[in-house]
Amino acid sequence: MATYTVNPDAVAHCRELIGTKRYVLDSDWGEVQPGAGAQNAFLEQHTWEEYAAWHLGLTEGAKDETKARHAFVFGDFQRVHRTALIACVYRASEWRHKQIELAAHDLLQDLDKRAGIG
Repeated sequence: MATYTVNPDAVAHCRELIGTKRYVLDSDWGEVQPGAGAQNAFLEQHTWEEYAAWHLGLTEGAKDETKARHAFVFGDFQRVHRTALIACVYRASEWRHKQIELAAHDLLQDLDKRAGIG
């Protein structure tokens, strides 16, 4: 099983997006999660660093500047999706990636507080 480290740049990016209210509270993450085509289109216009900023996890041992290096996407490359953070918490907890789980949980709590979900 792959192991991951928390991507601090992604955590900071997510907090910034939440702080500027660039989030979606209700979405079907399975429908809006960026697929391979959307990821490729993003990478044609942006750097790997910008791509990485949308992923809470970095795959240990994977080569830099590869999609395999990046895991636990939390948005659609424009906004944070609350359902994406929930999916990150769930998936990370399911596979016992505790640090990713906690980072996603903390971000979810920040988003909920900002959005007035109490």
